[in-house]
Amino acid sequence: MRMKFLALAAVALLAACESTPNDAANGANTGAQQTSVRPGSSEDFVVNVGDRVFFGFDRYDLSPEARATLDRQAKWLGTYGSVTVTVEGHSDERGTREYNLALGERRANSVKNYLVAQGVSPSRVNVVSYGKERPAVVGSNEAAWSQNRRGVTVVN
Repeated sequence: MRMKFLALAAVALLAACESTPNDAANGANTGAQQTSVRPGSSEDFVVNVGDRVFFGFDRYDLSPEARATLDRQAKWLGTYGSVTVTVEGHSDERGTREYNLALGERRANSVKNYLVAQGVSPSRVNVVSYGKERPAVVGSNEAAWSQNRRGVTVVN
């Protein structure tokens, strides 16, 4: 029970911290927090751009929401041309280990291919699949599974 509470608290915390680049332009996200994030850092990427996209069950195609996030990532990577990233592909717990590793690889490559199509050099983007081995949320229900079917772009 405690683990479910902690997982729920983590999801709520992440949802509360989500922002978009337009928030800062509209006067949101001002104050000490904004000045503590160094431009071009991995924290800047997570806080101001968004580091993850989500996928449907057994899918690796990009939703309109995922493409919007990846557009912001491509723009940020264009601004910080020396930064390299690794795209992690993840899946939920359903299916075999081998199947989910392959699905995670397809998800990571979907993200990479989209970033490359937006002008990011392929040499700056590595991919790795973790399949179901690194869940973001522990649980055996749709709420947990939907958070685990993801691609995460990590600044190296």
